[in-house]
Amino acid sequence: MASKVVDLRSDTVTKPSEAMRAAMAAAEVDDDVVGVDPTAQRFQAEMAALMGKEDALFVPSGTMGNLISVLVHCDVRGSEAILGDNSHIHVYENGGISTIGGVHPKTVRNNPDGTMDVDKIVAAIRHPDLHYPTTRLICLENTHGNSGGKCLSVEYTDKVGEIAKSHGLKLHIDGARIFNASVALGVPVDRLVKAADSVSVCLSKGLGAPVGSVIVGSKDFIEKAKILRKTLGGGMRQVGVLCAAAHVAIRDTVGKLADDHRKARALAEGLKKIKHITVDPASVETNMVFFDIVDPRISPDNLCQVLEQHNVLAMPASSKSIRFVLHYQISDSDVEYALTCVEKAFEELLKGGARLEPLANGTTRSSYGH
Repeated sequence: MASKVVDLRSDTVTKPSEAMRAAMAAAEVDDDVVGVDPTAQRFQAEMAALMGKEDALFVPSGTMGNLISVLVHCDVRGSEAILGDNSHIHVYENGGISTIGGVHPKTVRNNPDGTMDVDKIVAAIRHPDLHYPTTRLICLENTHGNSGGKCLSVEYTDKVGEIAKSHGLKLHIDGARIFNASVALGVPVDRLVKAADSVSVCLSKGLGAPVGSVIVGSKDFIEKAKILRKTLGGGMRQVGVLCAAAHVAIRDTVGKLADDHRKARALAEGLKKIKHITVDPASVETNMVFFDIVDPRISPDNLCQVLEQHNVLAMPASSKSIRFVLHYQISDSDVEYALTCVEKAFEELLKGGARLEPLANGTTRSSYGH
């Protein structure tokens, strides 16, 4: 058994680099709740410029970032937001826009590529009527996690932005992995989100920072977002410690994302050669690989249990599929080792020699949304 754990559960499992730890230790800090932490101020200005927006705000998590963004745009209870039926905001964020914000979700079916049909978005926009909630917002997700990390093109995003503008609506992009999309598409990130009124960016996924997300938008949007962040308990004091690590993540890790994508495609190509699996390497656009188990005798949970015994951690994605997620702390040799272990795991399960134990890595049937 390898001494190193090959952790493919998610890109959220990355550990801060030595450079990040050093930056955290040396960070110049003050009280960010009153707006005077210099490291936070510098980082927020950096992110606003990078994303092509007027202002930015550091928040503890992507879920809070999305919630704040939706609530700023839908500032009247009973507002409605149009979003994908398989989107992270709708499926994995505890219904916060409804339970906390009183915002009604109007879902449109997500296509396999993560898009929603433009004509269906238009059809979902409510006409004024006292029987209906008032449509105020459209939400996109780029990359789209439940669609295998697919990228939404700049042309599609621009089109949805035009629809929003023509109907007096706002456009929010859940850009948890927007830098993966930018790198994969070869489109600068500010151009990719130009049509959006707000964007949330996760810093602790493939970018590798230990904590946090940032939301960007107009100065007026961010001023309102600051109030909601405080209301939700997201104001933190010497947050420059975290922003220092996030700065290093942006500086050092964005340039490594293309290699993550390359390794994901190599992993998919290797999985394709293994019996009992179906996978389409051509569908791998960024750092996620989803594959189906075709042998009814083997479940994703059981395969993940045996993989864990070989120090490979993975996450079931459904009752028939498993998801592997690549990040910069996974090497080419880790990919080769994982492929070897997948083959061994199938052999052990089919021979009946596998010792099945509950997963110890935090994975459950309800944790598909990482």
